Amino acid sequence: MTSSDQAGSAPRPQSLMLTFFGIHALGRDLALSASSLIEVFGQAGITEDAVRSTLTRMVKRGLLERHRRGRKTYFGPTARATRVLRDGHDRIWRTGAVNRDWDGTWTLVGFSLPEAWRSERHDLRSRLVWSGFGPLQNGLWVAPGTVDVPEVVAGLGIEACLKVFQGATAVAPTDARTVLHTAFDVDSVAKGYEAFLARWSTDDAPDSGEMGALVRQLSLHTDWLDQVRQDPHLPAEHLPEDWPAARAEERFHELARRCAEPARREAAGALDVIAVAAP
Repeated sequence: MTSSDQAGSAPRPQSLMLTFFGIHALGRDLALSASSLIEVFGQAGITEDAVRSTLTRMVKRGLLERHRRGRKTYFGPTARATRVLRDGHDRIWRTGAVNRDWDGTWTLVGFSLPEAWRSERHDLRSRLVWSGFGPLQNGLWVAPGTVDVPEVVAGLGIEACLKVFQGATAVAPTDARTVLHTAFDVDSVAKGYEAFLARWSTDDAPDSGEMGALVRQLSLHTDWLDQVRQDPHLPAEHLPEDWPAARAEERFHELARRCAEPARREAAGALDVIAVAAP
């Protein structure tokens, strides 16, 4: 089984790369050599050219920083990437997949951008989706809970075009369940968790088969992070009783624990790393 099969559709090399740095560099002030990344990602079916081009793009996008030691080149996460990696880490290990603590608060974002601002509109919508928002109606997006909107839109230069509200409570004839099913594709989120469970069945445990523990760990974590990113952390009280997120999360934790130590041992022998200053 390849990593592409494991994750359903093949994840982008940048997603895999970010996951890899999140596992092996986050909080450790390390940079990884290009050669060791090429070797590990080759086992995941990613070509050397794809690895090199991905690293170059990520440097240009301010996600990775080059460090040269003699003839070798190492890559470490920038401050920007560290924020992204920490957010992903917290989403997996702290926030979790099941929102049992919703207090009824909503964050609403209304916006109206000039027609010529297509790029800004695209960037805004992308950031809103990333932050758990869904479109309630034209120009009005909603997220359950309290979201730091200024942080979400930082750098876009569109603050004057936004109207932001928090603490709103749905009242008749509107109710929370209607809001969720209007703004979010609830069925699609559920199917994503069911598909994750199907992909990571008992027979495909990360300590079985031909795939090495390091690559299997990378595939597992990338697949799970992609799934929780697609879930806006919907309030459990307004979801079906058989909502599959808890079962999928339990399966992820089980497999993550099982492959952690074998992957750590494999990484110790496969990765060429250097210490670098904290970004």
